Amino acid sequence: MGAFFSGIPYLRMGAGEPLVFIHGLGEIKEGWSNQFDFANQYDLIIPDLRGHGEYLITGEISIANFARDVISLLKGLEIQNAHICGLSMGGIVAQEIYRQAPEICRSLILVSTFHYAPRCFGELFLTLRKSRLESFSLEKQKNKAARVCLYSWTEDNFEKFFKFYQPNRNYYLPSMQACLEVNNLCLLPKIKVPTLIIGGQYDTVTPVWIQLLMHNQIKHSEFVIFRNTGHVAKLEAKEAFNNVLQNFLHKHKNAS
Repeated sequence: MGAFFSGIPYLRMGAGEPLVFIHGLGEIKEGWSNQFDFANQYDLIIPDLRGHGEYLITGEISIANFARDVISLLKGLEIQNAHICGLSMGGIVAQEIYRQAPEICRSLILVSTFHYAPRCFGELFLTLRKSRLESFSLEKQKNKAARVCLYSWTEDNFEKFFKFYQPNRNYYLPSMQACLEVNNLCLLPKIKVPTLIIGGQYDTVTPVWIQLLMHNQIKHSEFVIFRNTGHVAKLEAKEAFNNVLQNFLHKHKNAS
């Protein structure tokens, strides 16, 4: 199931139309384990982004390079196009994949993500996070992230979050900085493929009004808000999340 292509670690399972899952900041590819059942109908490809998980041989950390890696992986696997689903930072990468190679995107699923970060906000936010990173132990950093990302602070949710949130201290801040440099204001109106935008009602990382702005910019897009969830609906609302994805993908089966 696990493999490498040109140094890029990835999981591959199932058969059918290709479906790519792209993880968020500090996460690893196995964080999509709640969605592995999609392999019953789809050819799942789930990579680690550089600086995350097993992908420790890195060049420059940038959204453009994250996207190039995924595009290179798909071409190496001789996949002409795929449904692209990204969470948070992964959603930014999905947008960049469309910018670089729109023909490779059958559809886009943008989950709890954003499309633009004002420079002044980005600099202030990065300074704050750098200060916290330097003063917090890794364990404290992970605990803080769980409390920010999750709406339901159950022991089970915390356990699942910690299992797949494994930030690499060497690459975490550069990856965050890459996210805070995003500006897709002009890109979104140009997106022509079927697009699903997903938000969480109590997401304090990327509040739902940001996804609403994205929905308004991508005129044909669909927009779903999950109630009583935070930043990671794929974990907190597994069944509802999977059903929404399944319905969207079924509706746009054979899209190209």
